[in-house]
Amino acid sequence: MKTDLDSYHPDSAVHDKGGTSAPRVDAGRRRMIAAAILVLAAGPLAAAPSRPAIEVWKGPECGCCKDWVKHLEAHGFRVQTHDDGNTEARLRFGIPLKYGACHTARVGGYAIEGHVPAREILRLLREKPDAIGLAVPDMPRGAPGMDGPEYGGKRDPYEVLLLRRDGSASVYQSYL
Repeated sequence: MKTDLDSYHPDSAVHDKGGTSAPRVDAGRRRMIAAAILVLAAGPLAAAPSRPAIEVWKGPECGCCKDWVKHLEAHGFRVQTHDDGNTEARLRFGIPLKYGACHTARVGGYAIEGHVPAREILRLLREKPDAIGLAVPDMPRGAPGMDGPEYGGKRDPYEVLLLRRDGSASVYQSYL
């Protein structure tokens, strides 16, 4: 007695129990379909970049601090804020007062002081230098959070400083 399975060959048509045949899906097409299914199933998990968590200490009424937080969020950071000022945080992280500004943050083991652009924070997290962190001293117009309409489009040149553990600092990035 001969069955459908006896006559099956991988290079032949696919047989069903009713004796009809359908064209066989070639191996290349099966691989493409399987790959598409895997991409669709894993895509959102694999494609979602890690959103760095950053903790910010600021004054409760500071508008430029709130605008800086919005800048960070727009660049993919998950932000947790503390509205009880930043003096204690600055001291705790070892940031000298001469580099001080209106808010202090902590991300990936680094301290961030002032209106540091998200771009430089992400660079810091990629490069991982041996340092305390980054600072933009004072409050330069045009820096993130200091660039709203109330500043009339005015921009001050400023530098993002890399704060070293020995108390020194070097220019990490200049903005003119």
